[in-house]
Amino acid sequence: MAVGKEIRGKIKSVENTKKITKAMEMVAASKMRKAQDRMRAARPYAEKVRNIAINLGQAHPDYVHPFMQINKASAVGLIVVTTDKGLCGGLNTNVMRLITGKLRELQSEGVAAQAVAIGNKGLGFLNRIGAPVVAQVTQLGDTPHLEKLIGPVKVLLDQYAAGELQAVHIAYTRFINTMKQEAVVEQLLPLSAERMQQQARDSNVRNINWDYIYEPDAQSVIDDLLVRYVEALVYQSVAENMASEQSARMVAMKAATDNAGNVINELKLVYNKTRQAAITTELTEIVAGAAAV
Repeated sequence: MAVGKEIRGKIKSVENTKKITKAMEMVAASKMRKAQDRMRAARPYAEKVRNIAINLGQAHPDYVHPFMQINKASAVGLIVVTTDKGLCGGLNTNVMRLITGKLRELQSEGVAAQAVAIGNKGLGFLNRIGAPVVAQVTQLGDTPHLEKLIGPVKVLLDQYAAGELQAVHIAYTRFINTMKQEAVVEQLLPLSAERMQQQARDSNVRNINWDYIYEPDAQSVIDDLLVRYVEALVYQSVAENMASEQSARMVAMKAATDNAGNVINELKLVYNKTRQAAITTELTEIVAGAAAV
């Protein structure tokens, strides 16, 4: 029964794997709820900052912030948001595929690219393809902290404000529901009143014109507000990516647990057939021996 012993060992191994994937599924389900609550809690702040930025854009002050100006530079900044850990299906692969297509498009246009990596998987991908990484942040944990994101992102924001970049794009996975996540590449800079209005209409925000009294002056208020607006967009993107990560990991681990159960059933069937064949062989040998005597 050497073959039967080997099959029993395989069954035990797959059962241990099934226990691990089941535990990871339950942990991901618990973290997913917290990540979704955190993502939804960040949306009101982002929407309020966007509404004020829209109204300031419509007010047409004398001062125009560099984030709303169009630069004629020959370089583009990319912010790549991925996960630090794997085992979450094709979540990171979809983002990397979009980034690869974007880099090829920029290369065909003769435009250089500079990248900021948020997440260990994206950093490893950018290093493998030889993309220049000007800043990075990894090991964010289960909760995004804005103070950890500001530093790396500020590198590209300062370059755009100095006129060294013609645009800044951010790639992340947008959370739609537990079973569906969508990889997207969105333009972060330059900001335009028309694009912010479109985002407001997508969020069902009423279009109301407000008149502001600036204190101390319009330039100081707009500078701080637009920087906060961009930071809110980056934070919201990271929060959406984390919620998508936990949802994708839960679905992937559930599929792995189900597959492990199917493999166990198939191995048990093979084991029973092998055991029955061995018993039949032994009975045949006994009967043959008795007949010979």
